[in-house]
Amino acid sequence: MTDAPHRYPKVIFRIDFPPSQRLGRGKAELLEHIRETGSISAAGRAMDMSYRRAWLLVDELNHMFDEPAVDSQRGGKQGGGARLTAFGEELLLRFRAMEAKARAAMAEDLDWLQRHRAKAGTDDQA
Repeated sequence: MTDAPHRYPKVIFRIDFPPSQRLGRGKAELLEHIRETGSISAAGRAMDMSYRRAWLLVDELNHMFDEPAVDSQRGGKQGGGARLTAFGEELLLRFRAMEAKARAAMAEDLDWLQRHRAKAGTDDQA
């Protein structure tokens, strides 16, 4: 894997729960930012998204499973805040582990694909 990262095939890991719920890298990244910042608002800003969008994603995560992933407190005199619950920490840990296992399982095939790609600058497009 000597090619620059931007030229190497990229696998996007996402879990789809029927009928329409999804757990993917965006929600995982949001959880990481909430853990780092202690704030849904700051986590959203770190990802260049509105507070409303970040809050909706947290709400979706909190209703996706039988336990909430994020515990949040409304603002006020002491200010608001958010933290990952024990379940949220475990969810993030397991999602990142599944992501790494999937990449590792496909590494040899991705290397093969990369070796057989048309050279950059050719007109071949499939």
